[in-house]
Amino acid sequence: MNRGLALIILCLVLWHPTVSLAQDVAGDPEVAALRASFDYGKYAEVLDRAGARIDRGGLSEDELVELHKLAGLAAFNLGRTDEASRHLRALLRLDPDFSLDPFVVPPPAVAFMEGIKGEMGNELEFLRQERRLRQEREKAEAERRERERVEAEVLRRRAEELAGQVTVRTVEKRNFLVNFVPFGAGQFQQGRNSLGIVFAATEGALAVTSIISYFAYESLFEERTIELDNVLDEDGKASITVRFIPTNRERQRDTWQLLKLASAAGFYTIYALGVVDALYHHEDEVVRTSVETREAPEGDSPRAGVSLTAPRRARIPRPAATVGLYPTDGGLGAAFTLSF
Repeated sequence: MNRGLALIILCLVLWHPTVSLAQDVAGDPEVAALRASFDYGKYAEVLDRAGARIDRGGLSEDELVELHKLAGLAAFNLGRTDEASRHLRALLRLDPDFSLDPFVVPPPAVAFMEGIKGEMGNELEFLRQERRLRQEREKAEAERRERERVEAEVLRRRAEELAGQVTVRTVEKRNFLVNFVPFGAGQFQQGRNSLGIVFAATEGALAVTSIISYFAYESLFEERTIELDNVLDEDGKASITVRFIPTNRERQRDTWQLLKLASAAGFYTIYALGVVDALYHHEDEVVRTSVETREAPEGDSPRAGVSLTAPRRARIPRPAATVGLYPTDGGLGAAFTLSF
């Protein structure tokens, strides 16, 4: 018995025209009030108030669709088919794909709506195409505005970065005499460190070889004292010291002498090449420009689009060369100092 009563109540709910017809539309409170009046079966009131509210305007498209639907169904329930047709046609012109829910709206009203849609077939197809074009235009416009917003943001950030940067100009003065200093000094002064290392290493190796050959050659000498007779002096004798290389060391002498001369010749050849290269690339003054980030003081924010860059000149100390003489046990010594 209870199960049969429940089925009857369910059927009445499904078929009764006063069941809620749509989901809530946020916005105008009068729309919700008219929906509640429709649910209570106040069709004449709904039809009059809905028409008056539509005439006042200021509604969104969803609210207009809802009001035309309520007015159209109210007029249909009152048997005023002309007014119902007018409101439902206005609804379809707003939303060509709109359909009534058959589980909520009685079949006669659904059939009436479908008949109107059949009569407006060509017009609805045109409205659908126009609506798709409008949506595509709105989408393209939204994408364009988004691109412009992103570009404006990029430009703003770039302006802020530029406002926080300063241009530093460095002026380097180069000494012409440094080009004549051996061991790649000219190349190092010009910032060509790789070539300077090549000249320094080559000249250093040849200089060391020449020095070693010199001392090795000198070590071959022997000294011998020869006494001379029949010399008119008090004792009738005299002696002299002879410095010579023994005959059995002739091959070593030739080898070390050749190595000494070859390394010396190689040293001066590489030195000359280094001087010529340094003179060819010499510039009295070199200007370098770089961009550095300026740390803004606290509470000071640079304005976008305003350049705060200012050139600044910095001088590098000139290379200096000094020569000094000092006495030694066997004579005089010399010292050469090069500073960059």
